[in-house]
Amino acid sequence: MKKAKSTLIFLIIFAFSTQLIAQDKIFTFNDYMNWDLYPGSIQNISWRGNTNYFTYVEKNVLIQKSALKPDFVDSLLKLDELKNKYKGSDMEDISRFPRITWVDDQHFYFTNDHKIYVYDFNNEELNRVNEYPEDAENVEIDKESFSVAYTLSNNLYVSVDGNQVAVSEEGNEDILYGHVPSRNEFGINNGSFWSPDGSKLAFYRIDQTEVEKYPMVDIFHRIAKPDPVSYPMAGQKSQKVQLGIFDPALNQITYMRTPGPQNQYLTSVSWGPEGNFIYIGLLNRDQNHLEMNKYDASTGKYVKALFEEKNERYVEPQHSMYFLQTQPDRFVWQSRRDGWNHLYLYSTDGTLIKQLTKGEWEVTDLLGFDPDEEWVYYESTAASPIEIQLYKTDIKKGKIKKITSGDGTHNIIASNDKDFFLDIFSSTEMARAYYLLNDDGEIILTLKEDKDPWADYKIGEMEIFTLKADDNKTDLYCRLIKPTDFDPQKEYPVLIYVYGGPHAQLIQNSWTGGAGFWLNMMAQQGYVVFTLDNRGSANRGFEFESIIHRQCGEKEMADQMTGVEYLKTLDYVDAEKMGVDGWSYGGFLTTSLFLRYPGVFKVACAGGPVIDWKWYEVMYGERYMDTPMQNPDGYEKAKVLNYVDQLEGKLLIIHGTNDPVVMWQNSLTFLDECIKKGKQVDYFVYPGSGHNMRGKARVHMFEKITGYFNDNLK
Repeated sequence: MKKAKSTLIFLIIFAFSTQLIAQDKIFTFNDYMNWDLYPGSIQNISWRGNTNYFTYVEKNVLIQKSALKPDFVDSLLKLDELKNKYKGSDMEDISRFPRITWVDDQHFYFTNDHKIYVYDFNNEELNRVNEYPEDAENVEIDKESFSVAYTLSNNLYVSVDGNQVAVSEEGNEDILYGHVPSRNEFGINNGSFWSPDGSKLAFYRIDQTEVEKYPMVDIFHRIAKPDPVSYPMAGQKSQKVQLGIFDPALNQITYMRTPGPQNQYLTSVSWGPEGNFIYIGLLNRDQNHLEMNKYDASTGKYVKALFEEKNERYVEPQHSMYFLQTQPDRFVWQSRRDGWNHLYLYSTDGTLIKQLTKGEWEVTDLLGFDPDEEWVYYESTAASPIEIQLYKTDIKKGKIKKITSGDGTHNIIASNDKDFFLDIFSSTEMARAYYLLNDDGEIILTLKEDKDPWADYKIGEMEIFTLKADDNKTDLYCRLIKPTDFDPQKEYPVLIYVYGGPHAQLIQNSWTGGAGFWLNMMAQQGYVVFTLDNRGSANRGFEFESIIHRQCGEKEMADQMTGVEYLKTLDYVDAEKMGVDGWSYGGFLTTSLFLRYPGVFKVACAGGPVIDWKWYEVMYGERYMDTPMQNPDGYEKAKVLNYVDQLEGKLLIIHGTNDPVVMWQNSLTFLDECIKKGKQVDYFVYPGSGHNMRGKARVHMFEKITGYFNDNLK
C-alpha cells in the first residue's frame, strides 16, 4: 500500500512539473511557419446545393452530415473512388481531395491542373468539361455552362467546351481586356462577369496608354531587366475604362454607352436576373458623386439612372446589387448614406422602397433572404464595434432578431433556406470553433472546438478596453498585452503597433484579440505590446473613418498620442523606452509619429511607408486626400520629408524593392533627405519583394525587426 501511495505522489508531482514545463515554451521565429500553432479548421465545409445537408473533407474523404438529423453522418465519396470514376489519366497524380464547389444538389465541380471536372451523383460519373491554359490569369468560371473567361497578357479569352475563343486581339500592351481596373479599389476584384445563364460575358476594357510607367527592375537575371508597371499617381492621368459585353454565340462585342471614358470609375457591375440588363455605378474622378445606371445588355443603350449618391468627402461603393428571387424587379443596395453601412430595398425603376436596416452600426455582410423573402439575413457590428454577429430583419415590420449569441466574431455560411447556419466562431476565449445553428441560434451540433493551440506556450495577459479621443466622446478601442512573467514592480519597454488607415481594424473580439503571432512573441521578449484603433480605421461608421479626409495623419496621430499618454500613467511602463512599428499606412503613421513627436519614441520601424501622398496611386490617394492641386496644404502637412530635421533616436526603414503599392521611391527619397539633413537612419530592403514579405522572407523580417528593438530599446 505504501508503494502504491508513493507512486501516486510521484505521478502527481511529475504531471504538475510536466505542465509547468509545457507552459514554459516560447516562440521561435520559425514557429510562424508551424501550422500546428494556428487554429484548427475544417476543410472545404459548405452546404450541398439547396439541401440541408452539408459536406466537408476529412482524411481525403468527402463527409456528409444532415442539419435535420445531427447524428447522421455519411462517407459520401473517397478520393480513390473519385479518381476511379474518371476514365482519363490526368487525375492520376492528384493526392488530396480537391476543393469542390456545389453546383446543385447532385453536382459539384473542381479544378485540377487548369482543367474543370464535374461529378454527377445521379450516374456516379466524373467528367472533364473544360480547360484553360496553364499561364491563364483573371480566371472566371461560370457555374451554369462551365465556360471560362481568362486573360493571357493583356488580352481576354473564353474557353467553351475546351475550345478557346479570343475576345480581343489587342497588340498594344497598354490596353487591357478582362483585367481588374482601379487597382482593386471600390470592391472590384473581377475583370469579367458572366451573365446569369452563362451565355454572355461582361468585361472591363482598360486603356492606360496615358498612365505613367513606373520603372521597376527585375534583378534576377544576368543583366537586370526593366519590369515597368503602369502606376497612376495622385493628380496625374489615370486609366480610361469601358464595359463591354461579349456574346460567344455571335462572336461580337457590344460596349455600354457610358459617358467618358476618362476621369471616372465603373463600379458595382451587376447583371439583372434575366440577363437583359446590366447595371453600372458611375463614380466621378473626385469620388464624391455616384450615379447608378441601367443599360440594355444587347444594344449597350443607356436606359435610365436609378439613383445618385453624393457626399462632400467621398462616396465609396463596395458592393454589387443583390436581386430578390421572388421579385426579380427588386434589389438590395448597400450604402453609407446615413453614416453607417446599411441595406436599402429598391425597384429596378429606381424607386426606393424602404431602408431595411438602420442604426449606429455597420452591416458587414449580406447573406440573403429566406425562401419567402420575408426576412433579410446579415452580419453586423450591432452588438459591439469589435464583434460580428448574425441578425435577421423582418422586411415589412422592421423587427430585428439577433441569431448568434456568443460574444466574439461569427463568420456564417447559411443554408439556402436560411433554416440552418454553419458558424465559424472565434473569441478571446476560443481560437476557432465550428457550430451548426438553427434559426433561433441554438447550437444543435458542435463540429470542432480548438480553444487554444498555444496552450503549451507562455503567453502574456491580454486585455481590450477603450480610451476617449480628444473630443471626449469618441471611444477608441485598445489592446494591451503584458510581458510574460509580468512583475508589477518592474518597468518594461513598450512596443506600439499601428496601422490606422481605412479598411482595417486591428482590435477584434477574436482569438488573441487580433494580435496574432509576432506581437505575442514580442510580449515574450519582455515588451508591453499596445495597439489602438484610431479614427480613420474600419467598422466604426463613415464619420469615424472619413474624418481623415484631406488631412491624413492628423487625427490618427492625435489618437495614438492619447494611447501614449495613457501608457505613461502605468507604473510598469518605462516611458523612456517607447517604440513604434507599422507597415504601409502604419509605416506612414510610424514615421510621422517618430518625427513629429521627437523624443517620445526611442526606436521606430516603418515598413513600406508612404512618405509623400503625391507618390501614391490615384484611386486610394485622391479619395482621402483629393489631388495635390486641390489640397496642396494637406499634402504638404502630411509630407514626412518636411520633418526629417526632427529625427531623434533609432529608425529602421524596410521596403520591398518591387513594391507595386507603395513605390520604392517613397523610402529612397526619405533616405536622400536624411543624408541632406545629416541624419542617420537604418535601412533594409527585400530584393524582388512586393508590398509585404511572405514565407521565409517574412520569418526573416520578424527576426530583423525583433533584433532591432532588442538592440536599441531594451
